[in-house]
Amino acid sequence: MKIFLTGASGFVGKAALAMLVDRGHEVVAMSRRAESDQLIKSLGGRPERCDLESIKAEHLGDCELVIHSAAYVEAWGPKDAWFKANVLGTENVLKAAKQAGVKRFIHIGTEAGLVHGQDLFKADEHYPLAPDSPYPYCASKAQAEQSVMAANSAEMTCLVIRPRLIWGPGDQTLLPAIEQMCERNAWVWINHGKAMTSSTHIDNLIHAIELALTKGEGGEAYFVLDDADHSLRQMIEGMAASKNLELGNKNLPLWFAEALGALCEGMWRLLNLSSEPPLNKYAVMVMSRNCTLDDSKARKALGYSPIISWQEGMAQLGKAH
Repeated sequence: MKIFLTGASGFVGKAALAMLVDRGHEVVAMSRRAESDQLIKSLGGRPERCDLESIKAEHLGDCELVIHSAAYVEAWGPKDAWFKANVLGTENVLKAAKQAGVKRFIHIGTEAGLVHGQDLFKADEHYPLAPDSPYPYCASKAQAEQSVMAANSAEMTCLVIRPRLIWGPGDQTLLPAIEQMCERNAWVWINHGKAMTSSTHIDNLIHAIELALTKGEGGEAYFVLDDADHSLRQMIEGMAASKNLELGNKNLPLWFAEALGALCEGMWRLLNLSSEPPLNKYAVMVMSRNCTLDDSKARKALGYSPIISWQEGMAQLGKAH
């Protein structure tokens, strides 16, 4: 199969590219710079120079399927950054795919599209999206998913794979952030890290993407998760242990963390500072809310089952480092 991939230099995209090439697929991957060209070539793909703003049907050529994993996932940035990349960018890729005659479109979504600050307990795909979320990343991913669903048609099957807290070897976001904070002795728990969370090891996500190449119905979303839920503290301490990092026991009560996050964010916006504040409202929310999900739908419709357990994943992470 000839497949067009966005986000090939990211955590998910890189792993997806390696899997697809290994399975014998021809992969054309969006590339914005020379460094990405080299990475894509090294993994067996063909770079196509374009971005989420400039992508056109000619960039996709005769690709039969699109995997859209590119997204702006930062916790901080210009107010319009998430909308431009995640909403307009997704709509641009959808438009190009439709014009190119693509038959199947797989969008990598997230549980964040459901979040407006609440706890989630065993939420499934019936839980409503939150396009008006006060958190720009959450709102943008909800709106992007709505665009994907709206584009589903008899000509182009569109579906969404929703992981939660992607982790494992190659992580470019969470573990590096933990490491940087430990180096500055700046790690602080919120509410002692007691919140419960589902998670998705990168190998399990890539397995789900492979299944979705041929399985799953258009207009549907599918959560894909690890075999068990854990507390955020268990999750983060396990990841930190893979690099022999000591997180300590410093803790902020939730009410104080929320007030401090709002204060820092307000000051940074008021002063128009380009740097990231030490704490913001979104980070406090992520570190304090329960977020457990139900992936029964994917298990039934895609035949999904985790190929690596949480314990195996943690052991693998330790060996990788």
